[in-house]
This record gives sequence, structure tokens and C-alpha cells, in this order.
Amino acid sequence: MEPGNGTQISEFLLLGFSEKPELQPILFGLFLSMYLITVLGNLLIILAISSDTHLHTPMYFFLSNLSLADICFTSTTIPKMLVNIQTQSKAISYAGCITQIYFLILFSVLDILLLTVMAYDRFVAICHPLHYTVIMNPRLCGLLVLVSWIMSILNSLLQSLMALRLSFTVLEIPHFFCELNQMIQLAYSDTFLNNMVMYFSALLLGGGPFVGILYSYSKIVSSIRAIPSAQGKYKAFSTCASHLSVVSLFYCTVLGVYLSSAGTHSSQSSATASVMYTVVTPMLNPFIYSLRNKDIKQALTEFFVKETTNRPIVLRLK
Repeated sequence: MEPGNGTQISEFLLLGFSEKPELQPILFGLFLSMYLITVLGNLLIILAISSDTHLHTPMYFFLSNLSLADICFTSTTIPKMLVNIQTQSKAISYAGCITQIYFLILFSVLDILLLTVMAYDRFVAICHPLHYTVIMNPRLCGLLVLVSWIMSILNSLLQSLMALRLSFTVLEIPHFFCELNQMIQLAYSDTFLNNMVMYFSALLLGGGPFVGILYSYSKIVSSIRAIPSAQGKYKAFSTCASHLSVVSLFYCTVLGVYLSSAGTHSSQSSATASVMYTVVTPMLNPFIYSLRNKDIKQALTEFFVKETTNRPIVLRLK
């Protein structure tokens, strides 16, 4: 890419949160802790689901894919930020910035699509329980996940290729990662087409799934209200409470980010708000699913007990 002065762009500067040296160790420790909790928590969910045959069901199959997407999502941004804090550098290469945008869009859209697929799974389980095993067969489950991956990859590829046509004069990104919206705002070349593609993609792959989730839960609520016993209503609602919590957390944080950035025009507040959906939400997902789910807690307990009892005992003979 060539900016107005004719020199080639080699890197951008990620301004992050604060330039105060005394805050850098605190930020490093905080984000390292959150990253490790996110990776460990989601890995434990994947481990529990893969090790227990009772959890080889559509709901937990989608949950394991969501946990994998969350690990990749946070790994796109946090490690680079930790390296920059440790080396006291703000630089990210142009190729690295485009790559970060590509994977950030890919896994954020994949998160949304997987949450939508999980809402459909709960809809079928509660509204059509007698036909659940027939409708949610392994072939359909695999196809839904495959389509989610393909749509995410194609959308991310399109957005990244569109970003390659932009030219820049200002190379400072007021964020701790490369965000497509921020890059478009920094470009001095014509950004009309980029904005159109970005907003259309957000409407189609963000708004569309949200409408689908709302429709699924409207049907779920109607079915739950028709259940005569209070115990039956509670049992039906408890099967989708964790998913509803994650959906609410994800969409509320994303909406909060864009409302705060549009309302305040402060790069500091926008970067802080972005932490919610890029770091906090993936970190809380394992807690929401594991703390409210007896099956996962039991699977983890059995796994660790089995690993402990299966270890060979070495006797030292004197």
C-alpha cells in the first residue's frame, strides 16, 4: 500500500490503553491472567466433552466448537499485546495487522453463527422433542458447523482483501489490536465501498443470526408456557439458560462497544469497551456453561479421578 507521500507502509502503531510505564506491568499481569483463564477454561470444556461419551450429543458438539473458536478468538489479539508490553514496543507489521483483522473477523463471526446453531438446537429439543434425534442427526450437525466455518472464512477473506486497497497517512491505531473499523477511519483513500461491505456484512452475519435467535427463543418460550407443571417448565428452561446467558453477554458487549465508540468518540473508552467482547466474554463462557451444567462438572470430575487412579504407583524399596 502506498500512502500520499509515496513511501510504502511497513508497520502500524497500536496505542493500547496507557503510555504510563508504571501501569504496564499491571496491564501485562491482568491480560496474561485473563488469557490463561480463557484458554484453560475452554480447553477443560473440550476435554470434558471429548472424554465422556454421554456428552457426545449435538448440544455439546456445538459447545466444543464454540470453546475452540473462543480460544482462537482471544489468541488473535492478546499474545501480540503481551509481547508489545513486554518489549515496550507498539509496532505491528502491515502484514501482521491484516492477518489479525482476518482472524478476528473470522472467529467473531464464527462465534455468532455457532450461537445461532445452538439456539436452533435448543428450539428443536424443546419444541419438537419427539423428533429431536431424527432432526439433529450427526450429518446435519456436522453440516451446520461446516457451513458456519465456510461462511466465516469467506466473509473474513472478503473484508481483508477490501482492506488491502486502502491507503494511509496516519499509522497510529487507537486500540490494542487491529480493528477493521478503526483502519477504515484512518484511511485517506475512498472508503465508501469498504464501509458498504462492512455494514452489509454486519447486517447479514450479525443482525440475521440475532433475528434467528430471537425467533427460536420466542418459540421456546411459547412451548415452555404450554407445559402444565412448574417442574417441567423449570427443567425445560434450564436446558437453554446457559446458552441464553452467553448470547445476552456477547450481543450486549458488542452493542455496548459500538454505542460507546459512537457516543464518546474517545479512543480510550472504545479500546476499554472492546476488551469486553474480545477478552471478558470468551473468559466467562466456560464458567457460565460449567457452573450451571452438572453433566460437564461430572465429566471433569470423573476424568481427573480416572487420571489420578490410573497413574502407576512406584514403590521405593530400601
